[in-house]
Amino acid sequence: MRHKSLAEFGLPVELAEPHAPVVLFDKVNLAFDEKVILRDVTFAVRAGHTKIFLGASGAGKSTILKLMLGLLKPDSGTIWVLGHRVDELTETQLMGVRHHMGMVFQEGALFDSFTVGENVGYKLYEETTLPLPQVRQRVEEVLGFVGLSEHIDKQPSALSGGQRRRVAIARAMAARPTLLLYDEPTTGLDPITSLTIDAEIVKLRDLEAVTSVIVTPQLRDAFYVATNSASRSGSGELEISPATQAKIDEADFVMLKDGGIHFEGSADELRESDDPYMKTFLS
Repeated sequence: MRHKSLAEFGLPVELAEPHAPVVLFDKVNLAFDEKVILRDVTFAVRAGHTKIFLGASGAGKSTILKLMLGLLKPDSGTIWVLGHRVDELTETQLMGVRHHMGMVFQEGALFDSFTVGENVGYKLYEETTLPLPQVRQRVEEVLGFVGLSEHIDKQPSALSGGQRRRVAIARAMAARPTLLLYDEPTTGLDPITSLTIDAEIVKLRDLEAVTSVIVTPQLRDAFYVATNSASRSGSGELEISPATQAKIDEADFVMLKDGGIHFEGSADELRESDDPYMKTFLS
């Protein structure tokens, strides 16, 4: 697969130094007029790990994803993504960083006039010089990964809500991103369908080595992703099973409150918290 090189976007060739955080926010502040959205927010996301943002509506969760993508600029503080300070980049330079990122929106955000296959391959068609047969091959591969191979030539309108969300995940992973951002990926779905989406997130993290940042108001989804792992059996069958403690510790939870970080820690630390606000949220 041939992406445009980072140099073509005016960026250094290397994405990030080895062992550097994939994402780093350092004392980030953002306000819209008099309304404070984020206050002195600092955190890091390590390669291959999962960062899960929780909080009430309006707490700033989705804003953090927009800042990572460079769609918003902070009032102060610094934001590093894949080794680049995105708060200082031009739009052209941001395109170079976004090449290595995938985004799954709340409602899937599919193009209704495109087929499922055209939706999944959109980034490859538009941003690479990969021959069309190879794009089709990659599209078939990722649709197989999410269990939707037979729907490749259908219109999105022919799919269920859960299927459309899985198509959105396939589209996000088609260009083999280093970092995947999920903005409330199970919103509007029933609990059983939500679990299929959670399983796809786990599969991508563990089988495709994708670093994940998830915004969700759903504790059930958050704990499922944090406490399960994906692997392939000796016969090649995909298996979802309870994660080891080491794997569970690779998922960090961040609770936002009034624009700031109220809590940051593991699933176990979240469950065991005696903080009154945390207890209210967890109940």
